[in-house]
Amino acid sequence: MAREAYMGVLADAGLANGNDIGMAWFGNCGMWTDGQGSIRGQVCLTPLVREGLFPERVPVINVEGGCATASIALHGAWKDVLSGQTDLSLAMGVEKTFSLGAPEKTVQLFDGGIDQYDREEWLSYYAAAGVAAGKPFAPGPGRTIFMDTYAMQAAWHMRTYGTTERQIAMACAKNHQAAVHNPKAQYRFAMTADEVLVDRPVSWPLTRAMCAPIGDGAAAALVCSGAWLARQPEAVRGRAVRIAASTMTAGKYRRLDEPGLSKLAAERAYRAADLTAKDIDVAEVHDATSFCEIYQSEMLGFCGIGEGGRLAESGETAHGGAIPINLSGGLVSKGHPVGATGLSMIDELVLQLRGEAGARQVLGARTALAENGGGVMGFDEAACSVIILQR
Repeated sequence: MAREAYMGVLADAGLANGNDIGMAWFGNCGMWTDGQGSIRGQVCLTPLVREGLFPERVPVINVEGGCATASIALHGAWKDVLSGQTDLSLAMGVEKTFSLGAPEKTVQLFDGGIDQYDREEWLSYYAAAGVAAGKPFAPGPGRTIFMDTYAMQAAWHMRTYGTTERQIAMACAKNHQAAVHNPKAQYRFAMTADEVLVDRPVSWPLTRAMCAPIGDGAAAALVCSGAWLARQPEAVRGRAVRIAASTMTAGKYRRLDEPGLSKLAAERAYRAADLTAKDIDVAEVHDATSFCEIYQSEMLGFCGIGEGGRLAESGETAHGGAIPINLSGGLVSKGHPVGATGLSMIDELVLQLRGEAGARQVLGARTALAENGGGVMGFDEAACSVIILQR
């Protein structure tokens, strides 16, 4: 998977090899379950070095941040170029979350995204939150604990703001419909809101269709300076996309009625890019469950707090709407290969800004936003990235 992503990004940039690359950031969360930790990127890239495709002696920095891993890798590559360390930096995310005959490896991978040193803290936190949400915290088989935490947040949102199961199902069905047109999506079948609602229950109010599947994937991006880009052929220069902002925030044990860390990350990104939420033409957000898309619509300023369900119901987040979200199919359909997810979002948005998204294309898209969270700290993600791209 690393080879496929790397060769793909070289081809996209019109390069025969990576000789100009001065730094690499390699994102992965689960290779340690197969016994490989510490030097994951070096292990995966060594065959490419031997073949003269990846340059010798280039530093490879391994990063891990739960589902935000690939966005952290991109953030590092972006800072390399901003600081003048190199004119060309590589960001990669590679992940296997499915292990045939060894489901315990999948469990181990996801367990790494929550505090294993002080389990009592979050067990007590979720138990109290379950009372406030009207949905007891009751983890069960056949799902990760994260689905239960999202379900409690959804229940609280429904109780507090009147959000409905159907509104969540409409956000989900919209993404399944979009994925039909995405050749890279894991699930490429349409669903109606009614079909979503009657799918197998996972943790009320969430059904299976509303939850991101287990799957493998890889993605990569090259971040370059203006000087490097100026030396490239017009065919390359004409497809370049600018990183207008890249911000990161860290999570905490917040109150249910307290805004999440993505709100702060978005506010910082808007300031850095001198933009507002109204300037965003298309977005990819971290819908590990379809409720997350509703919630993040609010945190990113696409609607008011508590209005995310009504926004999804209005159709304005669908293709042709005022703020199209997750036209890739989102995590629930495109897939969620943990350590690669953030860069898969960037891939979709770059296609949109280049006008290369086919049937998913947002006409005239000039500015795009990606929100990607990883791990959990209470009801916050442990890490959150918001990236703004411009044509």
